[in-house]
Amino acid sequence: MSRFWRQVKRIPRWGWYCGFGYTAIIAAMFKLGHILSHLLGTYDHALVWKIAAIDDRFSVVPVFVLFYVYTYAFWVMGPIAVSLTKKRNFVNYTVGLFTSCFIGFLFLVLMPTLMDRAGEGLMQVGERPGFCNWLLGLLYRIDGGEEAFNLFPSFHCLVSLYCWLGVRGQPEISRGFRAYSLIMAILICLSTLYTKQHYIPDVFGGVAIPVVVYMIVEKANPGKRWA
Repeated sequence: MSRFWRQVKRIPRWGWYCGFGYTAIIAAMFKLGHILSHLLGTYDHALVWKIAAIDDRFSVVPVFVLFYVYTYAFWVMGPIAVSLTKKRNFVNYTVGLFTSCFIGFLFLVLMPTLMDRAGEGLMQVGERPGFCNWLLGLLYRIDGGEEAFNLFPSFHCLVSLYCWLGVRGQPEISRGFRAYSLIMAILICLSTLYTKQHYIPDVFGGVAIPVVVYMIVEKANPGKRWA
């Protein structure tokens, strides 16, 4: 425990600012994308990117809503943890994460996607007994009700995976936290499917975008110059 608190004390002030600030910006980008898609009229032609042969194999597993909701705390931890690494890595991380989110934002605005929750038979979940069922039902009501919107790419997958990429292979971060970040990123990706918040193409997009951007940013290495 003392080692944990020593690590906490090492976190620079700007690490805390970035942790909470980035999470707020990402949430704002998601909402803005929905608003702009309405203003531009692209929402009227929204797509349903469902692969029935795959997506219908994922049934609702209510306990996964805990990982889905926990995502936002995990996003706050990402920049905070990366702030403990070399400045070059932190710069590359922030550039890559913002670029990935901006690409996702363009999809939200120009190619919005939808899910008919009523048609999927999801709106009765909240009426079943159990805390996780209640929480999942609450999530559905807050997040669009009978119609889920802005599914592709899954920002839950995109940002969570970048949280792991930021600490991957960094000697300043303990192996335990690096393993934790990878496991959480995987569980969060699975949670988007087992809560029926996303279709499988949304997850693929949410994984492919950060991986490609990460490789490009690491090759360009803007942090070497800026840091």
